[in-house]
Amino acid sequence: MKKFFAFKNKDESNTELNIYGDIVSMKWFENDVTHYDFADELAQVTTPNLTVRINSYGGEVSQGLGIYNLLREWKGHVTTICDGFACSAASVVFVAGKTRVMPKTSLLMIHNAWTIASGDSEDFKKMAEDLAKINEPIIQSYCDATGLPVSKIQKMMNEETWLTAEEAFEMGFATKIQEESAKASLESSILFGLVEKLKNVEKQLNPKQEPINAWEKYFGKK
Repeated sequence: MKKFFAFKNKDESNTELNIYGDIVSMKWFENDVTHYDFADELAQVTTPNLTVRINSYGGEVSQGLGIYNLLREWKGHVTTICDGFACSAASVVFVAGKTRVMPKTSLLMIHNAWTIASGDSEDFKKMAEDLAKINEPIIQSYCDATGLPVSKIQKMMNEETWLTAEEAFEMGFATKIQEESAKASLESSILFGLVEKLKNVEKQLNPKQEPINAWEKYFGKK
């Protein structure tokens, strides 16, 4: 069975890790994430830098906190990138990064811990107390990352808050907004301008020739 993540040594200084599944204690699908397997793989990383790419709806609090603490205690520099969604427990993993990156087309979501319960009124009172206590380390992880007061984080969690990249950056959840899309567009426009210049030069040198596909001629087929 394929693992939910894939380590890639992009160079001698950095290893890339992808988390693209639910964060659970028991794996049902090949992309499910468990704290146990994560710890085993993380122990094998030898590069000084680790990039964790995340696209996950979240999952179990215990597993998310376990992964969060592993990353926080890891000896090297951890960069987390939200490739799409970092929701619930996955948002806790996201804020474990020293550098936290969000493309403009990604979203973060935080909310209170919840569960399914049955029993009498006393059971439900106890469950409410337990959930409030389970929220405490989650709140602490967000406060440590953002510097926001507990009251602000609690309000956001009570309201199940979705954050754009800009909002996450302004509040401190993210430390950087990824601008690669704009950079790629700029590079593409520069290259397009170069092609047009080449076409004009060739037209001046050979004014009677048939129209050419300059892109394919100079750069190959797309």
